[in-house]
Amino acid sequence: MARVLSLVLRISRILSGIAAVALAVMMLLTVADVIGRAFGYPILGTYEVVSIVCLVAIGFAIPLTSWKRRHVYMEFLIERMGETARKSMHTATRILCLFLFVLAGTNLFHMAAEMASSREVTMALQIPFYPFAYGAGVCCFVQAVVCVCDIVKVWEGSYE
Repeated sequence: MARVLSLVLRISRILSGIAAVALAVMMLLTVADVIGRAFGYPILGTYEVVSIVCLVAIGFAIPLTSWKRRHVYMEFLIERMGETARKSMHTATRILCLFLFVLAGTNLFHMAAEMASSREVTMALQIPFYPFAYGAGVCCFVQAVVCVCDIVKVWEGSYE
């Protein structure tokens, strides 16, 4: 099981690295556009690219953020519970998250297929939407696997 957990962590780190690059691109493009606008040379399609790259930055960062538990967490309530109740609460919340992210990933894949078949693109730069929807869907499925790993870690005793 340790090999599976290690693989999921490695995949989450790769996705997080992609998110970091996307965040840097978003920042650099925004700065370049602001400077260009000051001199009368705005960058065409900046809003579109920043919006798409924002999807990549947020979506690809979710699995590692969840793995490292850097999200909002109600410790003050959980700490007052007994060990079995705490494990049950962690398991129940991870199962809910698992279903949520599987549902979101499935819907994103359906949306991406519709976008691909209708050839939906951005208005100014004609960038197709579907690859980004597929990417977000993959990240949702990776997050679902992270939820399963969290459940395993809870019952192994390595979650806390």
